[in-house]
Parts: sequence; C-alpha cells; structure tokens
Amino acid sequence: MRQSDSFQEPYTRAGDDISIDQVRANIRTMEEQHRVNGIPLSGRIIHVCHYLPVVATLNKDTTAAVNAEGVLSPPATPPVKPGEVPASPIEASEENLNHEDGEWKGSKNPWVLTPRYGHAAMISGIRSLSATHEQLIVGWTGDIVSSSEHVDVSDEEKALLEEALRSGTPPKEGDVDDDERMVYAPVWLEDAVAHGHYDGYCKQTLWPLFHYLLWQDAVQEYASADAHYPAYESANAAFARKIAEVYRPGDLIWVHDYHLLLVPKLVREAIPDVVLGLFVHTPFPSSEVFRCLPRRKEILDGVLGANLVCFQTYSYSRHFISTCIRVCGYEASSRGIDVEGHVTAVLHCPVGIDAERVARDIMRPGIQPKLEALRELYKGKKIIVGRDKLDVVKGVLQKLRAFEKLLHDYPEWIGNVVMIQVTSPALTDSPKLERQVSELVAHINGEYGSLDFIPVHHYHQTLKKDEFYALLSVANLAVITPLRDGMNTTSMEFVIAQQTTGKSPSVLSEFMGISKNMEDALLVNPWNLGDVAAAINQGLLMAESEKASRHEKLYKVVTTHTSHSWAAVLVKMLLAQMGRQGMARKTPYIPKDQLEGLYTKAKKRLFLFDYDGTLAPIVKVPSMATPSEATLEALTKLSADPNNLVYIISGRDGEFLEQHLGHLKNIGFSAEHGGFVRERGSKEWVNFTKSLDMSWMGEVEEIFRYYTERTTGSHIEMKKSSITWHYRGSDPEWGQFQCRQCQDLLENNLAHKRPIEVLVGKKNLEVRPIAVNKGEIVKRILYHNPDAEFIFCAGDDKTDEDMFRALLLFPPGATEATMEAPLSVTLIDEGPHPPVKLAIKPDAVFTTAVGHSSKRTLASWHVTTPQEIVEHMLGLVNDVGSERVNL
Repeated sequence: MRQSDSFQEPYTRAGDDISIDQVRANIRTMEEQHRVNGIPLSGRIIHVCHYLPVVATLNKDTTAAVNAEGVLSPPATPPVKPGEVPASPIEASEENLNHEDGEWKGSKNPWVLTPRYGHAAMISGIRSLSATHEQLIVGWTGDIVSSSEHVDVSDEEKALLEEALRSGTPPKEGDVDDDERMVYAPVWLEDAVAHGHYDGYCKQTLWPLFHYLLWQDAVQEYASADAHYPAYESANAAFARKIAEVYRPGDLIWVHDYHLLLVPKLVREAIPDVVLGLFVHTPFPSSEVFRCLPRRKEILDGVLGANLVCFQTYSYSRHFISTCIRVCGYEASSRGIDVEGHVTAVLHCPVGIDAERVARDIMRPGIQPKLEALRELYKGKKIIVGRDKLDVVKGVLQKLRAFEKLLHDYPEWIGNVVMIQVTSPALTDSPKLERQVSELVAHINGEYGSLDFIPVHHYHQTLKKDEFYALLSVANLAVITPLRDGMNTTSMEFVIAQQTTGKSPSVLSEFMGISKNMEDALLVNPWNLGDVAAAINQGLLMAESEKASRHEKLYKVVTTHTSHSWAAVLVKMLLAQMGRQGMARKTPYIPKDQLEGLYTKAKKRLFLFDYDGTLAPIVKVPSMATPSEATLEALTKLSADPNNLVYIISGRDGEFLEQHLGHLKNIGFSAEHGGFVRERGSKEWVNFTKSLDMSWMGEVEEIFRYYTERTTGSHIEMKKSSITWHYRGSDPEWGQFQCRQCQDLLENNLAHKRPIEVLVGKKNLEVRPIAVNKGEIVKRILYHNPDAEFIFCAGDDKTDEDMFRALLLFPPGATEATMEAPLSVTLIDEGPHPPVKLAIKPDAVFTTAVGHSSKRTLASWHVTTPQEIVEHMLGLVNDVGSERVNL
C-alpha cells in the first residue's frame, strides 16, 4: 500500500507490474517509434560485467581435457558431481562439459570453456534478452589457470580465445532462454591490477562502505581505504577501452555493479552520444556514510556519466540523489541529477530470480528422497532453515542469538524445534567470525540441548542443489536476517519451494533490498533479538489459513518480478531515456575551423563574456572566483587587437570587476546584470537605473533578511541595482526549500506591484529592475557598433539567456537585419535614435552556452567547461595571429 510519507514508494515502478510479454511488446513499440524519429538502433545490447560468465582454462599441451577444477573464481564452490542436478546458471552438468559447445573439436585450440558459478539471477536475466536482442557480454576473463598453476598468456593465445568467444558458441546452459546470439568479449587485466581492483578496492573499500561497515581502525585504515584506487581506476579504464572497441552506433549499454563505477564517465568521454545505463546490485548507503570515502567525488562523477542509474530499491536511489546533492553540490530535478547540463536519470527496479527454472529444479526426482529423509530425521520437530554466506553483514551471529532468545523466552520449544543453519564460504575467509559462530552454536547446544536433542545443526559447506532445495521444501520456517543486503535469492527460492509443500512462512530482515516487495513475510529488525524471537514464534504457530494467504501473495510477487522481467524492464527504461534525449534539441559543439575562419575575415569583432561559470568556474565562496592566468592572457591578447571590442557582462558588482579585471584597459564592463556600464578606456560607471524606481529594494531586503535568519549558511548580497540571496553554504535541501518559499512570496506579493523580476540562479535568488538585464546591454553595444562582422557571446546560466535572446537577430530565411534603438539607449543617451542596419551575417553570430549539449538554451553552440572558452580564445589570438605573421 502506498504511504502518505513522500519518502515511501512502492517497490515496483508503475506500469511494470505486467506480464513479460507485455513489457516486450512495449519495447518493440518504443523501438519502432525511435526508428521513425530517426534515432539509430542496432538491435544489440552490451552488458558489462566484472566477470565473463564462462571460465577459460588454458591447456598448454593443447589437450582439450574438459576440467574446470582449480579455477580461481569466487565464491569458492566445490566441484559439482555430474548428473546430480540439471544445468543452471550456477552449475554445469557433465552433459554441458562434454558437449561439443563446451570445447572445440580437435586439439588445435588450447582453450576449454565451462560455465562460471555465481550471479545466477543477473546472468539468467541477461540471457533471457537473447529472445529479442543480439547480446554481447564484456567482462574480465578471471585468473587464467592451467593444471592448477597460474600461467602467462601469449598474445597468440589471447587472440585464439577472443576469436573463439566471438565466433564459436560458449557452453550453453541447456535452457530455453539460451540463444546462439550470445557473444563474449574478454577484458585482459594484469594480475596486479586485477587483484588490486577486486580483492583490494572493491572488497576492502567499496563493499564494506556500501554495507555500512566503516573501516575498523581509522588511524591505520584511512590511508589503506585509498591504497588500491589506482588499480580500480586502471581496471575501469581497461573495461572502457574494450567497450569503445566493440561499440556500434545504436547499441544500448548496461554496466553492472560497483566494480565498474568509473566506466560510465570514461565511456562517455570516448563516445559522447552513447546510451548507457548503470545498475548497482548492492545497497547504496546514506550520504553521511558515503562521504567518508576518500575518492567520493571521482566515484560519483564516474557514475553520473551514465544516462540512467538504477538501484534495487527506491530508498537506495534516494540515498544516491541525496549524496550527489550533499557531497558534490549537484542540482537535482524530476529529470535526474544535472552535472554541467548532462542529466542522469535515477530509477529503481528490483532483481528477481529465474522462477521457472527454480520451479523445474525443485521437481527433480533426486530431491524427493532427500526431503523424506529429512522429515524422518527430524520427525515430531519444527524445522527452521537458514542459509547464508559466512559474512559479517549476513547477520548469522544475530540470528543464532535470536534463536537462543526464542528458547529462553518460549521454553516450550525446547526439544520441539531445530535450526539447520548452512553457511557457505564467503568471498574472503573470516576465521574470527567462523570461530564466533562455532562457539555460539556450541553454547546454545550445551545450554538447551540434551542427549537426544540438538537445537542447532550448523553446516559450514556449500550444499548440493538437490540437498538445498530439499531443505527449503521441508522447512516449517525460513529465517533470513542479514544486517544489510541488496538482494537475497534464498528468500525467493524458499517461496517457490514451499508452493508444493507446506506453504510455510519466512522471517526476513527489513534491511534486505527485497524486503519492500515481500511485505507478507514477517519483517524484523535483526538487531532486535526479542522481536526476531517473537516473529519466529509467530511463524511456527501460524494458522494454515494465514500461511496460505501470505504465501499466495508472496508467490505472485516472486513469479511476476523475475530476473527475466527485470532485464526487460531495464531495456525499456533505457529506451525511454534514449527517447527523451533523442527528441531533445542537442546543441552542437562550437566548430573551431568555422570560428577561426570568420574571425580572420571580419574587420570588426564583438566579444561578450559572462564571468562566473564562463571565464571562471563556479565556486562555493563567490569572492574566491578569481580569473586564472590563462583567462587573463586570453583577455589581454584579444583586447589588444584594435579590431576587437571585448565586454565582460556579469552579475557581479563593479567593485569586484575592477579589483580583478580593472587593469585590463581595453575591455568594457557591465556590472549587476546590465545595471552599470563602464566603456573601455573609461574609469566612470554609467548608472542605468538612476531614472528607475528603486524604492522596492528595502522591501525585498526585509524579506531576504527573514529567510536568512531561518537558513543557516545563507547571506544577502546588496548591489546598487539589485539584491541577491545566496544559499550555497546552507543545507542543500533546506536551502532549496526556503528558496522556493521565498520565490513564491516575492512573485505573489511583490512582483506584480513593483517594476521588478525575480530570477532563480545557481544556489541564489535575485531581484532586479524589470528593464535591466544582460540582453539590454548586448543590444546597446550592438546598436553602437552596427559595423561588427563577427560576434562571440558566451554564458552559462539563465541570466545569460537574455544575451542569447538579444542576438536572435534574423527571422527564418533572412540574411540581413535592422535594429531599433533599445531601451538601454533611449533611457541614457540624448538625441534621435534611428534604426541601424547591421553588417553581421547569420553564420558569424556565435552564441555559446557553457555546459552539456543537452542543456536547454537559446545558444547556437556549446562548450562543456569554462576552460574550453579560454582555450578557444587563446586559439584565436595565437593560431590566427601566427597565420597572419606567416602570410
């Protein structure tokens, strides 16, 4: 049920709670519409995963022996005995291994491919898309081994594997979802980079942080939290290079999980128009936890290179948005996170399991005998089942203590209930945790057990699949209570296993990503042992009718939101983003050759620059926005040419402009958004507001003062012609809320009575006279210089759009323009003001927005950063100047 709290959202997105056939039909409709609109689509999806879903074994003697033992592929899983279970994404039967697809015929190719264990849900989802799209998986090969020894792989052997993965068919999983269109592209990493990336930065830095485990010893570990970052960076760069190598225009790209958070930005730098999504399978922590990461900005900027970032739950997506706002100061809107005009959408979509395959596996004939044996073994007792990796965040210790609490608080269960807890080896061994679990099991059994009753049966091993499903089927209750988890497949497999047996309930941690979708389970806080014990008791005593009712709802969820529907919805989400961007007007990058060619031909040129965000980057403290040496060099050289007329048209006051740029004698200035002008060569400022009614300033100041007192970190900036309230230093969300409240008050109670306009800027709110803006000053400059044959005008925010609007001089199809005297001339200058004919031609007006190409602007061209404006100006004065000397 939808909650009134705005932070509570349904687990699924509207429109996704439909059949997978309907989702696929929607995808086909969207693709057809894109093609009609001229948006290129290749029909191929590139999935970028840390590992390839196959293990490549190199036999140096070229004997094609099919043996995958010894492959270093976490998690450590014992080899599977042939014929025990059907093939699945995480297990391969002997039939697979001996199939001609599992190895190449003959003995010339030294490589043997076998399926890799793990990530069953993700790989199942990816494979399901082969029914509708061509598929390419880019991933690391994993450690290459031969006869259990590490080997150096020659370039020739690498080429053989790449060719085989590209042209041959890797081992199939024996399932209807498999398709010959699956192609793999291996990423080769040096050992030091591969293990510094995965065992180092991923497992020692990111994984603990994302699961709310801060590094234990701040003094020693702070430095090591950054120690493996170079390897992480190198590995991500290798993945990005591989993507750029295999990319075709029209491809959709999905990058998976926290191992590859830098890849989106790196790929966008190589392929600016790429359509790329990132799915984060782990939890995402709150901003207060994430901000502890030394490389927090690099990681966030890497993620924000994507068109779409997707998480398991709404709460994770909300944490991510809050982190971008609070840690990096980025703007967020309903469209997503805005970074210099590039907008990254943020959505959520839970991963499910391959419900059909699990249901088939559970019906295997080998399972029933084991199920009956378990029933006989624990006859007369209720069976509680738990299966977890032996990992700190899986909450095994807390679960055992809660079971002990059950036996203490509800002694009637002593002798009548057993807990079977299976712990599989974790990605990294933890002898300390293993010892603690063993000691606690021994303590409970010693305290509550007897000669004929052992309350806790703990097995530290990886169960065979038929044993695992038999255990799930026979259980009277599942207790799955991790302290933090992105997705937990056991909870969903339990629901399917119970469909044909007792429809038993489950106790689930509310800190699992899946819990929001499984609200008919008994949700608990795993830290509250009393509540967990009470929930276990409730589950064991639950009436059959309630069990059936809860199970029916859970079964519908698990069989509707599967790994297949998850993968299809991801494609639909990315196509939707592609549509928004494809239909949006993209501002092209400024053409350097055309700019320099027209600059050279022109006899008189106008340069009109905004300051903040155009000539200098935006900074937190406005007074610190000082011009760089390169900026000063560019302005000096431009203004030294007598054919150039250079103006800086800023929202800053005249005092700031004089302090930092006043020594440039050949430059004209406009301060306070056109309120004051100082012509080049002059020291006097002309006040454009002296004939205007400025009595409103006192009223606005009083309103701003009211909000300043209530918004810590905000301040008022008084100018001669305008007044600005800045809230960059305040809490970003509170500051934005207060800004909206203040804007509403000004527009509804003051603006309609006074000759003013209210402008929302970057972390500020400004009120100025309605007749004073940057556009009026641009018109004045152009009116007095009608013989200009070249105009370059650059700006980055809403106030600069007035300049771009003023330079929309030509009606469609026109090549000549006449200009009436603007208000900024008639108010100040005496005498007649006849219309003037302009010498400028349409292609010689370079209105340039600073920001991403998708930024909404009236400008004709764009550059991405202020540095590029400076570089283009230096290019004009240096390159063009040297050409003239050579002539």
